[in-house]
Amino acid sequence: MSPMADSNGWPAPAKLNLMLRITGRRPDGYHDLQTVFQLLDFGDRLNFKVRADGVIRKLNPPAGIPEDNGLAVRAARLLKGVTGTPLGADITLEKNLPLGGGVGGGSSDAATTLVALNHLWHTGLDEDRLAELGRQLGADVPVFVRGWSAWGEGIGERLSPLALPEQWYLVICPPIHIGTAALFSDPRLERSMPPISREDFLNGVRGNAFEPVAVRQYPLIGKALDGLRPFGQPHLTGTGACVFCAFSSRDAAEKALAALPFDWKSFIAQGVNVSPLKKQLEGLRDVSRCI
Repeated sequence: MSPMADSNGWPAPAKLNLMLRITGRRPDGYHDLQTVFQLLDFGDRLNFKVRADGVIRKLNPPAGIPEDNGLAVRAARLLKGVTGTPLGADITLEKNLPLGGGVGGGSSDAATTLVALNHLWHTGLDEDRLAELGRQLGADVPVFVRGWSAWGEGIGERLSPLALPEQWYLVICPPIHIGTAALFSDPRLERSMPPISREDFLNGVRGNAFEPVAVRQYPLIGKALDGLRPFGQPHLTGTGACVFCAFSSRDAAEKALAALPFDWKSFIAQGVNVSPLKKQLEGLRDVSRCI
């Protein structure tokens, strides 16, 4: 591939935390977690145009985020610095996921940038090294780099694949921005939950440690959860603000959305065990082998 070649449409999928427990506090101030990451077939998309002059630019940064502070630009610069490549890139982002919603938008954008530019720049890092770089950008980035739904521990970076039912999810995004620091500092946050096993989760143990605190601090979270309860068991994802409910079909999710008593930003997506990003990269590698 020519250094100036274009690559259009790299997916940056969303995630849901189907379960999130805090099991203790670490000496470094971070919290030990247990969580289940469910990847979705919906998310942002990024386009990359490789530059021969080494410049890295974000052509359309989201409102309120300076170009140099976006996770995609930071990921590209980290990869360039580690590998020493002379190449650069123009990055264009199609933003479909809400900022600060707990669905992994910025982390997924960073992971897609690492994976895509590693391929386009021919820098040759393996998945483990890319995941290690991703961890420097955020605790959720490695799961998107690896590209499979997973059981997560530590700060969420210790991952093992977990096959999940590929259900449909209705995700509701209340019109608020949650301050993650405020949730972590709330004295009512349960920080010493007993650990559970993967089998406990598969047998139905759910819940999100942040949900009770988020509902108390942000009443609209409670309104969103109450709106979804007639259709199943809704939960907060991550530290919010998005909430979700599982359905057996897209049609059932659409009917629930139509019946909700509020008109907030939302999306319907199917859970997947292998992410669209991983599938696209594997497809490109298969094509390369055939050339």
